Amino acid sequence: MSNVLSAIRSLIFVLVLTITVIPWALGVLVLSIFRRGDPVYWACAGWLKVAIWSARFICGIRWRIHGMENLPPASDRQAGVVLLSKHQSTWETFAYPALLSHPLAYVFKRELLYVPFFGWAMARMDMIHIDRGRRTEAWNKVLKQGKRLGAQGNWVIMFPEGTRIARGEVGDYKTGGTRLAIEAGLPVVPIAATAARCWPRKSFLLKPGVVDISIGRQIRPEGRSPAELMQEVKDWIESEMRRLDPEAYSPPPTGFAGPLEGGTASGPAKPDPRQSLGQQNHH
Repeated sequence: MSNVLSAIRSLIFVLVLTITVIPWALGVLVLSIFRRGDPVYWACAGWLKVAIWSARFICGIRWRIHGMENLPPASDRQAGVVLLSKHQSTWETFAYPALLSHPLAYVFKRELLYVPFFGWAMARMDMIHIDRGRRTEAWNKVLKQGKRLGAQGNWVIMFPEGTRIARGEVGDYKTGGTRLAIEAGLPVVPIAATAARCWPRKSFLLKPGVVDISIGRQIRPEGRSPAELMQEVKDWIESEMRRLDPEAYSPPPTGFAGPLEGGTASGPAKPDPRQSLGQQNHH
């Protein structure tokens, strides 16, 4: 019976997304004729807020954010960072622009621009869309635009594993994000997110529950190699994933490093039980 209810709720949720994205995207396209930059970004983020709150009220997906103090405050609009996040679900891609204080610049495959309405609105935002088939050209674009966006205070966000990873699994962490951070002189912020608890990859069957998002401390890139820096990011994220969602993971494999002792990305405090679900901590 619970699976049937989840399927019905998920269908209603998908219908809400489909019905709302069409007028919202058309409104963004009209707005982009007269304004560009932040106004267009926040208009798109408004629809993403509709999406995650619809998921909460229709499907029962709540969230907790730990470690917001590790990000630059909203008042510091010029503080750029590179966010490197675990990627399990569509949920976190919707949630980050809806919940974080600065405009985000996703690095994503350009095929998404061809998705009707949704992709058309994405095309009007200042983000980094790449052709994965042209690796050198794609990297040069990420570096050039990443530097520009970071310098103006946007937060460049990348998923080091490259694609959505099944709950309890570890993908291959690629160094593109740390290479960008080193080249641009931007701090790295690792993020763990347990979204597959409620919205598994490659599925539109949503289940009620709590998504934990844990934001690590900033790691300065100076004097680091891309591989070394990414290893620290990976160790922190995967250790934090096991802390947040222990039932999803087998015992750590032999030789798993865990977070570096005394490292700059050591974990945040445990969740405050007084914190209400479905809302983020504010600075």
